[in-house]
Amino acid sequence: MTVSGSLPRAIISRVALRANARAAVGAGGSVADLRGDAFGHGVLNTARIVHDAGVERLLVDDSSIAATLVAEGIDAVLGAQADISADALYGLPGAGTAPVMSLTGRILSLKPLRAGEAVSYGYTHRAERDTTIALVTGGYAQGIVRALGNHAAVGVGTVLRPIVGRVAMDVCVVDLQTSDDAQELGAEIVYFGAGSAVGELATWTRVTGMRATELVAAAGAKAVREWAS
Repeated sequence: MTVSGSLPRAIISRVALRANARAAVGAGGSVADLRGDAFGHGVLNTARIVHDAGVERLLVDDSSIAATLVAEGIDAVLGAQADISADALYGLPGAGTAPVMSLTGRILSLKPLRAGEAVSYGYTHRAERDTTIALVTGGYAQGIVRALGNHAAVGVGTVLRPIVGRVAMDVCVVDLQTSDDAQELGAEIVYFGAGSAVGELATWTRVTGMRATELVAAAGAKAVREWAS
């Protein structure tokens, strides 16, 4: 069973971003770091929200973006020192603030996998028991780092299910850990930031050795971004 492919979605929360920005301003911060397209969150929308929340100055890395924001009455500069933690502003692991980005994919196909059968390139994972696997949107070309194969999980409904085998360019494989065809084609899975996968970005940082800002910037840049209330 298969459905047509698509890119992962990066769902950006206005409420979380606004709350994190207001908390930073309340703690004395005045300059926010919005370089790298606001670390994959989308610089223009991010700039407007954090400015409305009271942030005085925005650090960007593109002169045309700075000019656009200045024309809107937002103080945007290319050279400054941010005093608002990017981790806190975007709700990254360890900051104690709400995650702003949730990265999701969807189930493209379902397939039974028998005990002893293997999946993906190089057969790095073999099923210990009969199960069902799902091919889901999102691969290393979209920032789902290859090291996550066999070491991270995604949210499927209210539970976490492991990514198994090697992550491919545009897809990866998830073990649903059931022999029943319990999931529907097109159903959403969550890589990090919401539901049962709210804390999975911390797993990504541990597994890959990369900073959370690097991971969200890469994933957000490749995903279809959507802003939610």
